[in-house]
Order: sequence, then C-alpha cells, then structure tokens
Amino acid sequence: MRLRDFFAKRPVFRHEELVDFLESIGSKNKKTRELSLLHHGKTGRISRVKRGLYYVIPNGQSPATFQPDPYLLATRMTGDAVLAFHTSLDFYGKAYSTFEQLTYLTSSVTRPVTFQGRTYRGIVFPKALRDLRKENFGVEKADRLGLDVRITSLERTFVDLLDRPKLCGSWEEIWRSLESIEYFDLDKVIGYTQLLNNATTAAKVGFFLDQHKEPLWVEDHHLEELKRLKPKSPHYMERSKRAKGRLMADWNLVVPHEIVDKIWEEPSEDL
Repeated sequence: MRLRDFFAKRPVFRHEELVDFLESIGSKNKKTRELSLLHHGKTGRISRVKRGLYYVIPNGQSPATFQPDPYLLATRMTGDAVLAFHTSLDFYGKAYSTFEQLTYLTSSVTRPVTFQGRTYRGIVFPKALRDLRKENFGVEKADRLGLDVRITSLERTFVDLLDRPKLCGSWEEIWRSLESIEYFDLDKVIGYTQLLNNATTAAKVGFFLDQHKEPLWVEDHHLEELKRLKPKSPHYMERSKRAKGRLMADWNLVVPHEIVDKIWEEPSEDL
C-alpha cells in the first residue's frame, strides 16, 4: 500500500526518489528495490523513459497510449533540471507557438532524449553563473500535478531568451512571446543581466526595454544601468549570422531589419 501511495503522489519519478522512499519505510535491500521496479513494469503500472526515469500509468489507462506530462518529464531528466528558455515561456502560457522540444538547464552534459514525439534537451548552466555559484539565481518552484517543478522566473527567462536566441526559435517568436508579458521586476532583470557579464546580451536587453518603455514601466535609470554594460563598439545581435540591420547607436547594437520593422506585423500580400 505504501508503494501505491508513492505512485499516487509521483506521476513521474527518478530512481533515487524511489530509493529514498523505500529506505524511509525500512526497505534497504537493493535487490528488492530492483525486483519491485521490474514487477511494476511488467504489470503495466509504471514505464521507463530512460535509465533512472519512470512514469506511472493511471488505472484504466493503456501503457501503449498513455502520455505522461512533458513538463514533469523535462524537470526530472536530471536531478537538478530547471525548465528554461522557450519551455519556461510555454509553461507560463506566454509562448507565441508551441514547440515539440523541451529545454532544461542542468549542471551536467546530457544527450537529447526523444520520447513520444518530443525532444528533451539539456543545456549546461552559463559559465558566468557557474563561476559565481549563482546557477539558481532567478529559479523558482511551481506546482505541476501536485509536484514541484523548478523553472526560471519570467525575468530570468526574458534575459536568457535574448542571451541564447538560437534555443528559442525565430526573432518573431521571441519578440511576440516577450511582448505578451505584462510585467517584469526590472531590478531582477538588471541584476541577472549583470551576473551574465555579456555586453551583447546587456545591449539586447536594453534595446528591448527601450522599445517597450511605456507598457513595461521602464524608467531612464533602468536604461542607464544597462547602457553602462553595453559593448564599446557595434555588436551584431547574432554574431554567428551577422545579418544586415540597423545600428542602434544608443546600444552599439546592429539590429536585424525584421526586428526594427517588425515585418511579421505587415499585412499579407494574399489578403
């Protein structure tokens, strides 16, 4: 009965979570634990995603068709996984589009896992944060089906999207998603930007806030703090692409025309 209680409260679980539970009720025999996993797997009560990661199949559901919650899977791909980037936006209901790739932050290098048509990709915490032991800056807990998931705050997600745009889709996707967010704690945005210590990222954050001063209640002192972090010479928003754009002198940032002109807002020629 106690193991059933564990399954009832843990629709997705890691092997070490089960070990901790069994040891808490006095079961310390490794062979017994493995036999228990094997038994419940054979009876269709649980199924495995990858080594060390399992999910519970509810009563009445078919093991062949049941799909566990993808956010719970992502947040338990590693012991320290944090939902991040576009996946964080999607969790908060702020993503313009839904992706079939879920991204999480972790301290270890991991291989992507593809399961039930979705890809789960781990990204190592930024080196600047690792060096300062600030990996968990702006990481929050949220409830998902009764379980805690770790997720980057909207403030950290905002900066991360601009810091690593390749992980987040097109500029249209990024801009439309960020423009759906009504409020940021700007002190937290600036504090996290400072921790990353990346001049190009600081310029991108400043440029976005400068574009959205009124709706986001951005004041001059916020922009001045970011301007102190901007590049000393012009930088491209994406150095690897070096797309043609317009130089925003206030930020020493070459911004692609598609962002400056918001070409996605232009009426379609087919209309």
